[in-house]
Amino acid sequence: MRLRLTPRDTTYFDLFTTLAGHVVTGVGLLAELLGADKAGRKEIAARFVQVEHEADAVAHEITMRLNQTFVTPFDRDDIYGLANALDDIIDAMEEACDLIVLYKVEELPRRVPEVVQVLQRCAELTHDAMPRLRTMEELREYWTEIHLLEHQADRLHRKLLAHLFEETTDAITLIKLKEIVDVLEDACDGFERVATLVETIALKES
Repeated sequence: MRLRLTPRDTTYFDLFTTLAGHVVTGVGLLAELLGADKAGRKEIAARFVQVEHEADAVAHEITMRLNQTFVTPFDRDDIYGLANALDDIIDAMEEACDLIVLYKVEELPRRVPEVVQVLQRCAELTHDAMPRLRTMEELREYWTEIHLLEHQADRLHRKLLAHLFEETTDAITLIKLKEIVDVLEDACDGFERVATLVETIALKES
């Protein structure tokens, strides 16, 4: 680990952990929404909007602190990129919830809960990894597992699309379901972007 002779603001680590905590909360709401009826889905989606607003506030605080802090714990662009990447995951999941409600989806494809399970595992791993940015230690297993999970999500996405095109006869329904499935894939990709950023930061700091 590189020796640092200048003080640095460690608040960023707490903010990243808080932001990742909102990601965990969000994916929990997404899982809850899958098992709810139409009325319940609206209420859960409304709760997700609040989580998304809270996450935006944390991401904004990170940006404001960057503008006010001369010495940062690691590269400023990486701090900004990591905050945005975490926030993008929440945005994608919130969009999925919103689409399910707006499109009045009766039944989601059977593999969607499997995708959400992957998202839940990714969220847990990411939340656990954020405090370790303080020392840059024990992070390799985190990004390695995230990359494996993203590959699993890719395979599920391809199977979901094949299932949709094979079994969905109504074109409008197909379009709606495909958009939801694609947004969930965006969320999975977002976790890989976060893991790649963490790997880049760790390599720079080593």
